[in-house]
Amino acid sequence: MVLWAAAFVGIRAAGRSFSPGPLALGRLAIGAVLLGIVTLTRPIVRPTRRELMLLGLAGVLWFGTYQVVLNQAERSVDAGTASMLVLVAPIVVVALAAVFLKERTTPNLLWGGLLAFGGVALIGVATSTRSASLVGVMLCLLAALASAIGLVAEKPVLNRISALQATWTCCAVGALVCLPYAPQLVREWRVAPGSGIGWLLFLGTLPTSIAFTTWAYALARGSAGRLVATAYLIPPITIVMSAVILGETPGAMAVVGGALCLVGVVIARRMPKAAPARSARDL
Repeated sequence: MVLWAAAFVGIRAAGRSFSPGPLALGRLAIGAVLLGIVTLTRPIVRPTRRELMLLGLAGVLWFGTYQVVLNQAERSVDAGTASMLVLVAPIVVVALAAVFLKERTTPNLLWGGLLAFGGVALIGVATSTRSASLVGVMLCLLAALASAIGLVAEKPVLNRISALQATWTCCAVGALVCLPYAPQLVREWRVAPGSGIGWLLFLGTLPTSIAFTTWAYALARGSAGRLVATAYLIPPITIVMSAVILGETPGAMAVVGGALCLVGVVIARRMPKAAPARSARDL
């Protein structure tokens, strides 16, 4: 969550030197190379046709489409606001997981999700600026939808394929989707300052290679609905990082919204109490 929160800040910073498509391609290409080096040193599980289709869907939507759309959105929406808007994804994931993965939705998950989403909305209002155009907001929501579908598509594959191999496959697919931006990436790389290249390398190494892999590892060992609730921790972390790195200082309302996010995550992750066992005397 910390690395993904930093990614929103990194996209804003790297976006000063790279256009949305080239930035996505550079990030995914770095991630695919680094993950490939590690993956190819370990046993590879041959995916079935269905698993390959699901990984392809996750790669196209969550890695390819999500990256390009979010990069474009953050050209007119600040990092804190973008992180709020993208967090409609957990609500979509809960709904999709209930339909396609047959995951049970508990009252704690629903109420915690609503409370955290309220905190997200409050932070969004507090951190919105005049630069947050309607197009940017709509692009953030589109990115959220793409990531939610990709996450649910990846979940069944992790029952048999390792998190490392799945992440590498998705990252490679996403890089292929963004390959048409290669000539533009080369041109922008040549004139980019060292800071812009540094942010691009950061995005490809940490938020892409490490964060997506550790997320897949956790996703393989928990329900999609409950795990995705932890994503509500991202906005408060992003706002703090934005204040320090980008000079985006949150107001009091943002602090209150961040507190609501944390409380919502705690409630959403709390398991319902099991009903007490009935003794033979009660039967």
